Amino acid sequence: MEFSAKQISLLLNGEIIGNEDVRVNTLCKIEDGKEGGLSFLANDKYEHFIYDCNSSIVIVNKSFSPNKALKPTIIKVDNAYESFAKLLDIYNDYFLNKTGVASLSFISKTAKVDEDIYVGEFAFIGEGVKIGKHVKVYPNCYIGDNVIIGDNVTLFAGVRIYHNCIIGNNCILHSGVVIGTDGFGFAPLEDGSFKKIAQIGNVILEDDVEVGANSTIDRSTMGSTIIEKGVKIDNLVQIAHNVVVGKNTAIASQTGVAGSSKIGHNCFIGGQVGIAGHLTIGNRVKIGGQAGILSNIKDDSTIMGTPALNAKDFMRSYSIFRKLPQMQKQIDELTKKLESLSPPSGI
Repeated sequence: MEFSAKQISLLLNGEIIGNEDVRVNTLCKIEDGKEGGLSFLANDKYEHFIYDCNSSIVIVNKSFSPNKALKPTIIKVDNAYESFAKLLDIYNDYFLNKTGVASLSFISKTAKVDEDIYVGEFAFIGEGVKIGKHVKVYPNCYIGDNVIIGDNVTLFAGVRIYHNCIIGNNCILHSGVVIGTDGFGFAPLEDGSFKKIAQIGNVILEDDVEVGANSTIDRSTMGSTIIEKGVKIDNLVQIAHNVVVGKNTAIASQTGVAGSSKIGHNCFIGGQVGIAGHLTIGNRVKIGGQAGILSNIKDDSTIMGTPALNAKDFMRSYSIFRKLPQMQKQIDELTKKLESLSPPSGI
């Protein structure tokens, strides 16, 4: 894919300073610029890089005024960061624009698949599956029986979706994601062994959900595990059975949510957070990394620590317990002084 400065300027409604015919075929950081590369400058602290930049074109804010000669052609725009992000989307869409059905894939005769779907090598699409428009199924994906997938969905290589699960429109599932594994349901028996409890529910991902690589979402015992619209889940996250995650909540890597917990909307959950089962997390809650959640949390709370506390209480407590070794030393010294001041026994 190759564009001229003139084409990019028209796309971004920008102003060209330099050669409008210069062409680029790759994107690169301004400090790593090279011939044929397109970079951007949005932050003044990186301005010094532009004077030695070897990129062919650099996108800058209209307010930028160079203090010496520049090698690249410059395109001035209202917002350099937003404009470059727009180009990144175009660049990404170009490389992910896969079409056709590989001969080495398998699609059940009972599956209903739109004609413009992409299906890669060794992908499997089971009985009764329904797949919408503009869907991309990369190699080695597994789509179980009676799965429903909406429009504009991307399943990267190695995604597994178990039977009866539902994926909404505009969802992205990265490599290694598993949707619909059995929930962790086992009944202890008198002899110390466990009886497996059948997990007959499913998982529902609503529209605009993105799930990072190697994350897993368990199917419910009955009913549905539900990930609501706009939720963003990082890599290596575990969502257990019958959990509900509210709309537009973001969950960072290595977080685990135990069964039947309910997380509200617009929450931010840091990395390595552990949330116990059957809890209710309110709306707009912020949870710091590595927090251990053992009780319900009210709306608009910011918490951290294990067991988790209100963030301000945690910081006040931390200011004390980080001084505990010093305080212990002082207590020992005071104890010795008091002992030395005590009268001899028998007086």
